[in-house]
Amino acid sequence: MKKVLILGAGMVVNPMVQYLLKKNIHVTIASNTKDRADKMIGNHPIGKSIDWDANDAASLEKMISENDLTVSLLPYTFHPMVAKLCIKHSKNMVTSSYVKPEMKALDEAAKKAGIIILNELGLDPGIDHMSAMKIIDHIHAKGGKVEEFYSLCGALPAPEAANNPFKYKFSWSPKGVVMAGNNDGKFLKNGRIIEVPTEDLFKNPFSIIFPDVDKLEVYPNRDSLSYMEIYNIPEVKTIYRGTLRYKGWCEAIDVMKKLKLITYDKIDLKGKSYADMMAMLIGAKDATNIKIKVAEYLGIDRNAHAMNAIEWLGLFDNSSINRNEDSPFEVTSDLMIDKMQLGNEERDMVAMQHTFVASYADGKKEVIKSSMLDFGTLSTDTAIARTVALPAAIGVEMILENKISVKGVHVPVIKEIYKPILDNLEKLGIKMKEEFGLPLSEAIG
Repeated sequence: MKKVLILGAGMVVNPMVQYLLKKNIHVTIASNTKDRADKMIGNHPIGKSIDWDANDAASLEKMISENDLTVSLLPYTFHPMVAKLCIKHSKNMVTSSYVKPEMKALDEAAKKAGIIILNELGLDPGIDHMSAMKIIDHIHAKGGKVEEFYSLCGALPAPEAANNPFKYKFSWSPKGVVMAGNNDGKFLKNGRIIEVPTEDLFKNPFSIIFPDVDKLEVYPNRDSLSYMEIYNIPEVKTIYRGTLRYKGWCEAIDVMKKLKLITYDKIDLKGKSYADMMAMLIGAKDATNIKIKVAEYLGIDRNAHAMNAIEWLGLFDNSSINRNEDSPFEVTSDLMIDKMQLGNEERDMVAMQHTFVASYADGKKEVIKSSMLDFGTLSTDTAIARTVALPAAIGVEMILENKISVKGVHVPVIKEIYKPILDNLEKLGIKMKEEFGLPLSEAIG
């Protein structure tokens, strides 16, 4: 019987655990939240959980050596440590995280150890790569070129659950969602590199109509330019990876960034209220009429949508923060976590859309769209959990069955990896709807 070690028991782990157990693969979950891991394993005879802290390297090495494959769903900073131990013991590894330089540097060592370290095997990154490469390979096989490529994705509440001023609820790592608001953006538009500093990230979103959802806003998702090489499309003139949100999120987060509400520098909060913290951040003498003072500081109407969102969150309240020293990021994200959790019976939603403009030697052009809309609930599995965990679970199964021949550090952009995973996801109800031959009026640009 094959044995898999899963590191971490976070919000997206359960569908992977259930998938592997059903495939008669022994699963060990190692986590510092053992109660959560216990719930996932239940009384299954080939599953177990271990109470483990990520800083316990000695126990980690023993667990890796005793299993056939390790899945790291820890924060990305731990992946290189896990990978080095997998290399040492010639054990394969899977993650759903972006490949950082420290991981990429292990490629040759992984090849020498005869293992694959398969990364970015989740939703975004993951399904986005695989579904995009399927279309790109199709275009190239016809002798065509990819002129424009927009890849957009968002993990959101379903429309009926988007009922707060932010139009958002957390169905995955809450701190990670807020932290992503501090990223920069970079993309290519008609051959020109556009760089978006973090302070401008939410200032100029554009809108798309997403079928069965209606209008969504889009803002840049990190550095899009690197995907020209990853996807083998050096010919592309426009490439843009973006994040999808309902209208209201970008405006609210932009104002919060102006107020330094998601910065990491620690400040003295002893005896302070939320209103006091706001006064400190804008340099006001006191917190009297704080909403008016903040609006004047920002130069916007006190009843603007962003002002109402901040007020709803509780940042103008006179209640005590109950902290001595902390960062505005921690204070703000904790308020958001407290007020913006997805309800047990509420649906979350994953929306993904690729839009290509392809040109061919005979002068013809077409727009191709590949779209996915998936729903879930906390009482079953969330859509984000399904779409992150199941691609990784299928990848694990393929590696254990020796159905992936390549070795080294990889992401799922080669056909022998992406095609069977996409085919298996379809059987699980996760499917991209592909539309070919659309007119140029359907392009985003």
